[in-house]
Amino acid sequence: MISRACIPATESLRRPALAVLLVLAGLPLVARSQAPVAALPGLSAELRVQVQDMAQRGARAGMPAQARVDVQVGQLDPRLKLAPCGQVQPYLPTGLQMWGRTRIGLRCVDGRARWNVTVPVQVRVFARAVVAAEPLASGVNLTQAQLATAEIDIAAVPGAVFTDVAGLLGRTLSHPVAAGEALSSSSLKMRQWFAAGETVQVRVSGPGYAVAGEGQAMAAGLEGQNVKVRFDNGRVVTGRVVGERRVEVLL
Repeated sequence: MISRACIPATESLRRPALAVLLVLAGLPLVARSQAPVAALPGLSAELRVQVQDMAQRGARAGMPAQARVDVQVGQLDPRLKLAPCGQVQPYLPTGLQMWGRTRIGLRCVDGRARWNVTVPVQVRVFARAVVAAEPLASGVNLTQAQLATAEIDIAAVPGAVFTDVAGLLGRTLSHPVAAGEALSSSSLKMRQWFAAGETVQVRVSGPGYAVAGEGQAMAAGLEGQNVKVRFDNGRVVTGRVVGERRVEVLL
């Protein structure tokens, strides 16, 4: 699957926090504009380019080179009345991802009155993903003939999309899908990887370490959902179901 913050060349891709991706990729979280700005809301050409570049780099963090990113920078609210500023600094607001409709922050760091605003941006990310080759009804078990790949704006698709047709074969649709529409995680019924009471493999990992063991599932293990597991010593942990009789615990 492809998530909106990470697009490795694997069948399944998740969505980690954007700030972590930028740090790992060595990308700056802020950029500076040295050109004096008399008064926003109109963006100078230099500042607009910096905003666009920041959104591009934010969207590309963790993505393969073949993905194509398109950024459209919007306009500030014309009703804004801001004091003149000698240096405006674009930055990524905490918690925002550079996918779809989002925003870039602008703050005055050299002026008589400090101010902080955001400008809207539209980020589209084009990559190949699995789509329906024909209209598909709810409850259909997917076959090779019903699936194809196409370049689409994956940032516009709710949930995670898939890059590998083989990973969808035999899966069951949870709702109808139109021809050409992307297959996403929300399109599929969840798989049950184990039943309550079954022995499962548990992988516990944290900063700088990882250990594995076995425990007893205290409930049915549904794909991507959390489940409690009891070890032989009586300790109970909660982890995410990641595969057949497999649970992952992150500390």
